[in-house]
Amino acid sequence: MPPATTVNPDSDLLTETVFEHFQGRHPDLPPWLLQQKRQSWMEYRSLPLPNRKMESWRFSNVRGLGVDPFALANPINGHSRAALVARSQDLDSCAGRMVFGNDDLLENSPLSWEMTEKGVIFEPLQTAFSKHSEILEEFFMAQKSALGSEKFAALHTTLNRNGTLLYVPEKVEIRLPLVSRHWAFGENAAVFPHTLLIARDQARVVFVDVYSSSEASSRQFACGVSTVYAGSGAEVEYHHVQNWGERSLSFNTLTAIAQRNSRIRAFGMNLGSKYSRNEGHSIIEGPASNAEFYSLTLSHLDQEMDQRTRQTHRAPHARSNLLFKNALLDSSKTIFSGLIKVDKAAQQTDAYQTNRNLLLSPKAEANSMPGLEILANDVKCSHGATTGQLDDNQLFYFLSRGIGKLAAQKLLVFGFFEEVLEKIDNRELAEFHRRLVQEKFKRS
Repeated sequence: MPPATTVNPDSDLLTETVFEHFQGRHPDLPPWLLQQKRQSWMEYRSLPLPNRKMESWRFSNVRGLGVDPFALANPINGHSRAALVARSQDLDSCAGRMVFGNDDLLENSPLSWEMTEKGVIFEPLQTAFSKHSEILEEFFMAQKSALGSEKFAALHTTLNRNGTLLYVPEKVEIRLPLVSRHWAFGENAAVFPHTLLIARDQARVVFVDVYSSSEASSRQFACGVSTVYAGSGAEVEYHHVQNWGERSLSFNTLTAIAQRNSRIRAFGMNLGSKYSRNEGHSIIEGPASNAEFYSLTLSHLDQEMDQRTRQTHRAPHARSNLLFKNALLDSSKTIFSGLIKVDKAAQQTDAYQTNRNLLLSPKAEANSMPGLEILANDVKCSHGATTGQLDDNQLFYFLSRGIGKLAAQKLLVFGFFEEVLEKIDNRELAEFHRRLVQEKFKRS
């Protein structure tokens, strides 16, 4: 087995032979997927890297976004595998858990017999590509990236080989959360996690993706895609926790598709990476549906958190709401660019978009670009963005009672974040998010 702490020198992500190398490692992929990967490889090679002239990369520091230093990650050895599995017990109560390391499945805690009998599928993509090819052919990478990261989405399609398929049949309710834990291991390792969540009509489910590096100081490349589909009357809650190593480069695209009378709630937590680009697209396909996007970001040192969103309304009588909150320490930087797009047929749309930034340092920088594009004439839409510093009176109150400045900042940030955290119904899951914020402050 190759050494666990190195990457394969023959799998440089920019070489002409990388796709042939990938195919050689995975010869059993279905024909439709191989064809999709060939096409995506050509797209990746032809698309330009981001530059400051592109509107979709406005305010971004595009230097250093190439993949030159990175290579496909090697398998992880037995001792390190066991250690990562031991570190993956984030929730005591869950309906099932999968642990991935360098895109390999390390552990699979299966569903109960009752859920399996009802037709729920919770499997790694590596086996699902052959066992459930008809489902994946319909949904896998069916939605094109449209917010600027097309080149990286093409690279993901080309080199992805594993991730999670969660399929919940009609009228099936899963009360406890399901969890996928993704680890990157080894300096300069590149990983390509993928999540496909399909909730059929009137199904109910909560799903959690957690992304981490084995070492916080590791330099790695993560290029992930998540798709959430809610059928008519379905209720889906999705959590995306980005906590890669703080020298890493990460991209993730989330697409949420809401059908008639469905409800999707998506929660994001952004803590790790040197540079992180998160793109979220909610597509309102069915009337009377509801899509809610929430995100919390805590950045420090010179981290840059780049957030791009779109709320696309294609059906009437539907609602969407977006609330992104960012707290910035040191010389960190955040970018928020959001658009509410309402098609002509989407009358009586009710859509909101809010970005709030809390600057904890005079060197921190927050950029906000909310926008509207409305073609219907009977809608209620609004957007807003605020950026401010800590309230001096509140900070003085804590300092005057002997509480240090960092501790006071932490308390005020928790108060700032609580508007989102209190929307998480599962108490243990909400506490998990709070614990991650606590851990980030310990590193500050």
